[in-house]
Amino acid sequence: NVVETQEHYKSRWRSIWIMYLTMFLSSVGFSIIIMSVWPYLQKIDPTADASFLGWIIASYSIGQMVASPLFGLWSNHRPRREPLLVSTAISVAANCLYAYVHVPHSHNKYYMLTARALVGFGAGNVAVVRSYIAGATSLTERTSAMANTSACQAVGFILGPVFQTCFTLIGEEGVTWKLLCLQLNMYTAPVLFGALLGVINIILIIAIFREHRVDDMGRQYKSINSEGEENDALDEDTEGNVDHVAVVALNVLFFVILFVFAVFETIATPLTMDMYSWTRKEAVFYNGIILSVIGIESVVVFMMVKMLSKKTGERAILHGGLLIVLVGFFILLPWGKKLPNIQWQEIKNNSIPRTVPTEMLMPFWSLQEMQLLSNDTAEPVGCPVTQSWCLNTPMIYLAQYLSSDVLIGLGYPVCNVMSYTLYSKILGPKPQGVYMGWLTASGSGARMFGPVFVSQIYTHLGPRWAFSLICGVVVVSLLLLEIVYKRLIAFSVRYGRMQE
Repeated sequence: NVVETQEHYKSRWRSIWIMYLTMFLSSVGFSIIIMSVWPYLQKIDPTADASFLGWIIASYSIGQMVASPLFGLWSNHRPRREPLLVSTAISVAANCLYAYVHVPHSHNKYYMLTARALVGFGAGNVAVVRSYIAGATSLTERTSAMANTSACQAVGFILGPVFQTCFTLIGEEGVTWKLLCLQLNMYTAPVLFGALLGVINIILIIAIFREHRVDDMGRQYKSINSEGEENDALDEDTEGNVDHVAVVALNVLFFVILFVFAVFETIATPLTMDMYSWTRKEAVFYNGIILSVIGIESVVVFMMVKMLSKKTGERAILHGGLLIVLVGFFILLPWGKKLPNIQWQEIKNNSIPRTVPTEMLMPFWSLQEMQLLSNDTAEPVGCPVTQSWCLNTPMIYLAQYLSSDVLIGLGYPVCNVMSYTLYSKILGPKPQGVYMGWLTASGSGARMFGPVFVSQIYTHLGPRWAFSLICGVVVVSLLLLEIVYKRLIAFSVRYGRMQE
């Protein structure tokens, strides 16, 4: 083992910074359109319903779930630059495809689904990024580096909706370039911007990124991924088996953490449109602002977690984070007496026979609602009658919604960074590409299952059922954490090579 030179140290951290940037860009790719998918989908393909929206949001994660273990495996045996460049190029191409989903004359929703799945496939490089950072940092640097990685991811999730909010200024019509068949509007400008960022990322990976590897003590290894080097037999520090019970438990906990956040993110727009009678544009704009504030909160939390974990250890912080998330969802349960405003527009279109004279409906509808009925161009707002729970479930007050936002924005980042840090420490000095691939895949599975689960439960049974079930899931994960608590220790500590 070679003690690290100054030049090696600088090069190693430059490469880690490029990985931070890659992480940032992959999360921007996800969040930059999250607020506008629904209105855009309704615009390009009127046949799409809310449950199809669940599938479109989930398709990103299906793509990522499939790609993560593959890219992880690739990065264990080949230079990491290869999977990084291929994955980023796929994302760039997929973003360009999304900008053209309005062009075909039919089945537009399926083109949108394909574009999002491919963006997700490209984002499978998150496993490569995490495994690189785990291998290129010592045990003492790890929590801080993982917190920075998660912070970059969080900043990406925040700035995505901010970029989206800025692009709403272009408007729904925007500019059309006939020559390229390209519409540049509030729905397509964000993805084209995402594609541009991807191209910049590719250039930086080629120019600056280099392979580095250190052990838990920070001593330099020859990297198995470096070009032209034979696989270096690692010394006795890598002997010993990984604790697979702890690995599986952390995969399950990570699944729950991302599932909960995906539910929260997906439900924001429909929930606020139903409860507060916001229009599509208002819902995109206000939730964009709310998610941005949560993101800023997350970044502050990541910075504090780095300091706090030195005092209390990662396990205790993970426990606290899960408790905060539980309280956040408990607050969201509807408990008032006031019912949400009902949207009557749908009745006119679907349920009321044409023969019913308007005068008979007069006692039930206000003048404003009658005007809404006569004016087809006005966008109907409120809780749609097709969701039967709207008629008997109390509304969730704005104060409840905002309090819950703050708590989930505090608990989620804590759980996210702690689970990654504990996971990379448990795996120890062995190459982590495949293991990180599984962890990313379990997170993607949660992001995929969460939106579909919540859009079905919420649409058919309402918020009371949806949020009660989430609370139940978090309670079960807290019990699991209690059971495996003592096993969540670093590989070197487990084999007595370092003190905790």
